[in-house]
Amino acid sequence: MRILICIFAVALAACSRSGETPAAAAPAQPPAEAVVAPAAPADESVPLTPEQIARLVRPHSPAFGPAKAPVTVVEILDPACAACRAFAPVIEQLLFTYPQDVRVVVRYADFHPASLQALRLLVAAQAQGKVHELLSALFERQEEWAPQSGPDPARAWKIAGEVGIDVPRAQKDALAPGVDNILQAEADDLVALKVERTPTFFVNGKPLPDFGAQQLVDLVASEVQASKSKK
Repeated sequence: MRILICIFAVALAACSRSGETPAAAAPAQPPAEAVVAPAAPADESVPLTPEQIARLVRPHSPAFGPAKAPVTVVEILDPACAACRAFAPVIEQLLFTYPQDVRVVVRYADFHPASLQALRLLVAAQAQGKVHELLSALFERQEEWAPQSGPDPARAWKIAGEVGIDVPRAQKDALAPGVDNILQAEADDLVALKVERTPTFFVNGKPLPDFGAQQLVDLVASEVQASKSKK
């Protein structure tokens, strides 16, 4: 099986908790077309504890793909993170390539000044069944609402309206106490999982052996193959 990975323009360097993108974190970009082959398992020298595994997925977490898929990819992302934007087509391609085998669960981080309001908007959009559409639009138009010169929350709300979200309802929902509880749970889980950069990925509870798109693709392929072997 083959999978196409297209990474446009943005270097795949993770964003740190400080909001900076360290050059040292940037891996070599994968080839335009890469053969998916089973990879060596992720470095389990420091495996997640049972308590950490329990924190990977919460009832409020947005999920894309079949609920009973044998492979769960947990992505911890920041909508204002350029590296997260660069990984978005990789995630979409994984869902397309493995429509019955892969589920992607999204967790939120607010490592950038523009992030918190966007996260409130995303939680409100989830109540309207529009979180996938909004997240895609926020990534695609990231430079409009989260430029380096400073965040523009009004622009994010405008984008929300353009993807079909009921903005007045979402603005009200975004300020509900339940949203505060969700964002606090996200923050608490990030600390417990020791997440210091975005995006961070776990595949069936395993961290990537190294940060990179090809590493993610290979680990997912390995887990999909393992699930088929068990059958």
